[in-house]
Amino acid sequence: MLLVLVGIITSAAAGMASEARWGERAVAGTGRAFDVLLYGLLPLITFFAVTRLELTAGLGVGLLLAYTELAIVGLVAFQLARRLLHLDDAATGAVVVGSILANTGYLGLPLTAAVLGTDVIPEAITWDLAVSVPMLFVPAFAIGAALGTKAGETPRERVRAFLVRNPPLLALGLALVAPDAWAPEALSDIARYGALALLPVGFFALGVHLRQEAEDGNMRFPPPLTRPVLVVLGCRVLLAPALFAAGALTVGALTTVDIPDAYFAQAAMPCGINALIVAHVYGLDLRIAASAVAWSTTAVVTGALVLAAVT
Repeated sequence: MLLVLVGIITSAAAGMASEARWGERAVAGTGRAFDVLLYGLLPLITFFAVTRLELTAGLGVGLLLAYTELAIVGLVAFQLARRLLHLDDAATGAVVVGSILANTGYLGLPLTAAVLGTDVIPEAITWDLAVSVPMLFVPAFAIGAALGTKAGETPRERVRAFLVRNPPLLALGLALVAPDAWAPEALSDIARYGALALLPVGFFALGVHLRQEAEDGNMRFPPPLTRPVLVVLGCRVLLAPALFAAGALTVGALTTVDIPDAYFAQAAMPCGINALIVAHVYGLDLRIAASAVAWSTTAVVTGALVLAAVT
């Protein structure tokens, strides 16, 4: 737990220091890093990690509950962004993406293990691979393509942007039909745990963007709790885990299916760093995305520290 916290703080601080020293070059560098992740590392990690994924009844029911609550969360976030806050497309997309993408990999795996023990890592990985990965490459990228400023003007251009700028989706599709022999167990293990090494990259980029917005006068540090950010916090940190817990308790009362404890923890993870990738690639509001990641991560990590201290 302590190592996770140190990694977050150190990486974000390094990003801020880099932006302060190199300015736009640091921002451009994070953009290139995201491109390397999107077009290089993420497809490989996705393929080798998902190919050997196995589901049991309890795991499968839990995953169905996860998709159900995320669909509800996404719809609520969209309605609040549009009808209550009257946000433009780029800001609305950032709110919805931030609400449905949880940091179940970079932060969720080590944090869940720290709170519940290392025995729950396989279940936590299952959630990350079977829920968070598809949510990123299908709904989140589709929202980015539909609402972003860099995805084109016509529906045809936006559909093309969704497909062309989404190589991990192809890797995911191939992984679902590929035989286990295509993904040796050693490579699958490396892919699953190697994803944790992406945490420094994501929080480094977060630090760069927070510092840039502060310098431009668009944001102070710490970032303000604006209404769009509060919507993301409410949907991501409060509504999502509450809906999942209600569904899981209902299933437990009506059946003998046992929902893994790790699923409850993963459902409560903060806004995912991958929201920054979607915002970068398609032109969603990076200010909202970065602020939501910063505040939701702070809230969840603080809560985990308090829980660890009293148990």
